[in-house]
Amino acid sequence: MDRWKYYDIIHQRHFVMNPVDETKLERFYDLLELKPNARVIDVGCGKGEMLIRLAEKYDIKGLGIDESPYCIREAEKRKGQRIPHAKLKFLEMDGAEYKPETGEYSDLAMCIGATWIYGGYRKTVKTLGGMTRSSGFVMVGEPFWRRNPPQEYIQSEGIQADSFNTHHGNAIMGEPEGLRLVFTLVSSKDDWDRSEGLHWSAAAEYAFAHPEDTDLEELLARDSKARESYLKWGREVLGWAIYLFRKM
Repeated sequence: MDRWKYYDIIHQRHFVMNPVDETKLERFYDLLELKPNARVIDVGCGKGEMLIRLAEKYDIKGLGIDESPYCIREAEKRKGQRIPHAKLKFLEMDGAEYKPETGEYSDLAMCIGATWIYGGYRKTVKTLGGMTRSSGFVMVGEPFWRRNPPQEYIQSEGIQADSFNTHHGNAIMGEPEGLRLVFTLVSSKDDWDRSEGLHWSAAAEYAFAHPEDTDLEELLARDSKARESYLKWGREVLGWAIYLFRKM
């Protein structure tokens, strides 16, 4: 099954494609106090919701990058419906291949829940810091271990124990890059439950609406496995947060 089709289906009910409460996220935006025409880049932008909301609030100049054609189409659609004249641009490409022009620094560089693009959290923080002007912001969304994960969970997810850090480890990662942590937005278990539940609901709804889809068996199998893994282990051991740094 095409990976982008799968993620498009299970995120049909999501605005922001991560386990974050949107009301808390709105208050989080207030901290940025971006000036008009501030330059913002979002690598792995998903449906573009965060860029669009920032444009509605601050009249930014934004660039969203995502490899999923489904996400880019949805981002363009939302922009057209809500802020058609906003200075936002969306590119369908591998974010790791994007290189800002010489001297083109961002006031805010983001990668929310997609640090795999740059090969992990540490490399993402470093790369985004290099795109950001002095006193600008770097915002990264990343999982963290609440406690040591059981081996069964590691094997089920096909990951390593060092795939993620602790919350504290994530929080201090910017220091060697001249980035000072100024805020964290940590998702609660309720936030996780809602996000995961929307996955299950969307998969079931798609199955009822498209019984002829040849990908249906794989879709439901993957959804069932993810649900079991979350309920059995993930809910207790895996956390998620957005880390906001300021470049000194």
